[in-house]
Amino acid sequence: MPADTARRTLSPTAVIIAAGSVVVALSFGVRSVFGIVLDPMSTEFGWPREIFSLSLAIQNMVWGLAQPFFGLIADRYGDRRALWLGLAVYLAGMALSALGVTPLMQHLGAGVFVGMGIAGTAFGLVLSVVGRAVSEEKRARALALTAALGSLGQMSMPLIAAWLTQAYGWQTTIAVMALLLVPIAFCIPYLKAATPAGSTADPEVAIGTIVRRAFGHSSYVLLTLGFFVCGFHVAFMTVHLPVYVAEVCGSVALGAATLSIIGFANVIGTLLGGELAQRFPKPWILSAIYGLRAVVIFVFITVPPSPLSAILFSVVIGILWLATVPLTSGLVATMFGPRALGTLYGIVFLSHQVGSFLGVWIGGRVYDATGGYDLVWYIAIALGILSAIVHLPVRDRPWSASAPVAA
Repeated sequence: MPADTARRTLSPTAVIIAAGSVVVALSFGVRSVFGIVLDPMSTEFGWPREIFSLSLAIQNMVWGLAQPFFGLIADRYGDRRALWLGLAVYLAGMALSALGVTPLMQHLGAGVFVGMGIAGTAFGLVLSVVGRAVSEEKRARALALTAALGSLGQMSMPLIAAWLTQAYGWQTTIAVMALLLVPIAFCIPYLKAATPAGSTADPEVAIGTIVRRAFGHSSYVLLTLGFFVCGFHVAFMTVHLPVYVAEVCGSVALGAATLSIIGFANVIGTLLGGELAQRFPKPWILSAIYGLRAVVIFVFITVPPSPLSAILFSVVIGILWLATVPLTSGLVATMFGPRALGTLYGIVFLSHQVGSFLGVWIGGRVYDATGGYDLVWYIAIALGILSAIVHLPVRDRPWSASAPVAA
């Protein structure tokens, strides 16, 4: 159905949410399968686990570094141009990774190019489009719905990847995952939004001025610091949880299933977070999420490992998984309006991806040095407690455009 026909049939917001959800589901779902191929790739080439972990750590770091630039492209030249660029780079990276037989090829393919591709197709840009398409009072629910539906990719693709890897090998798996990105091209034409009437943003204020104001805003700085922890948690578990569960429970299939369970539970958790955001301050909800993550991880690593404990952990941590993303982007939009949302959220997300880099790389490094992940789990617990504290002083209110800009 042509884009114009779809917009006449459905409300513009519904079209944007539907198209954005598909883009995020495919982009984030494909990205989640790299943990499935970590062990077979390392075994085939005789690499220590740190090698491909470093590729994925580079991916997360490049994703974070590229996110503000893709956000700036979207804010200045249009969301769809940024999305087309992101898709093209993503496909190139997947092709190089599927053919990669040396660490350098994987660092470039799965690392640099895929990282740039995710920056141009995942939550950062899509939630910015949605944030611009809806009014302040509807924004939290719309962002949560998009993020929740986008999580369906993580629910299904790890299972597909596990079956493909076992039947045909890791190279075929990555090639098939690349083909699953192609439908994004049919969704991009629908992702166009104007700033809604009644927005808190002042269209006359330059993006550069808004960015300078953000760095003089203590709540924005604290939000940026706290999001580092989300990146550490999510990236470490996305890459290393499947192999950890496979080792302690003796089941590769169960290890792959953990990501799918997390993806399913994340749909519930993200929708729940959106509803709670309509009733309570978003910083309180974020603080509770990070504190609960610390508790859940502690319980998981202290009880005897079993298939039941792995499944229960995946369910609970899934509920707490990405509910932070729409809440964090919603706070940025509340503070500064949707005009520079792509750029400002990109800067916050860079902090997230620094945490992601360290979570993935330290996970592989610690495993190779000690033969286990215990130290990384305890680091994750400590960081969860720290982030819970950091979010308490954050204020859920807009800045004043007439106030002087901090130097």
